Amino acid sequence: MSVPGTQAANPAEQPQGGVTTEAGRQTDLAAQLARISHELLGQKDEPLTLQRIVELAVETVPGCEWAGVSLRTSRSPAEAVAATHQMVYEADKLQEELQEGPCFDTSQDDELHISADLATDQRWPTWGPRAAQQGIRSVLSVQLRGADDDLLGALNLYSGGAGAFSRADLDDALLFASHAGGALAQSRELTGLREALRSRHLIGVAQGMLMQRYHVTLDQAFAILSRHSQQRNVKLRDVAAEIVESGSLGEGTGESVSA
Repeated sequence: MSVPGTQAANPAEQPQGGVTTEAGRQTDLAAQLARISHELLGQKDEPLTLQRIVELAVETVPGCEWAGVSLRTSRSPAEAVAATHQMVYEADKLQEELQEGPCFDTSQDDELHISADLATDQRWPTWGPRAAQQGIRSVLSVQLRGADDDLLGALNLYSGGAGAFSRADLDDALLFASHAGGALAQSRELTGLREALRSRHLIGVAQGMLMQRYHVTLDQAFAILSRHSQQRNVKLRDVAAEIVESGSLGEGTGESVSA
């Protein structure tokens, strides 16, 4: 059916501008996210992965000028760990100190947070105006989750303009965060495995040095390491590293593994 006053067109000849544009955008985004996932999974360790996440976030979400990541750690529910600009790192760090702000909230609950103007947003009465004074007006904070849906922290996207983030930006940010969270979880696991292997190697070398120095068995050498670890309240790995690097079991022990 045609609308009165208009000329009916052949459906095959009708321009599908809106549909085609959106479909093309989604196709381009899917290809971009595939490349991003491949790149992130290729990073060597967690710090490098985190830094690349914030850099790629700026490239992926059109409204984003700067980005940062806040992680849940044993020290803080929202520890600032990576940023594309010092201003962003300071803004994330301030949220951690004040225990107030969109990224601090996103790192703890099941919601994303978006603000079109931090200068007037009443949800963060202390942090918001201070961030605005530094040149940040808009923020979009989305969760980073691992493969098991465990909450790792928040990806924080910032802009110097008010009302910077559209619905499309939000959708892009959520898709990006899902890929980034998976890559971060894998990087963290690999980093942990590398540390475990390094610790095992150090302990083994230290045991060998003790066995040679004191003519003790493998089990006895491990007992010596364990005793010094407990007495000095130092991790076993650190005691082993000390022996390997300096040849000493620690100041005041009167014991040495040097020849």
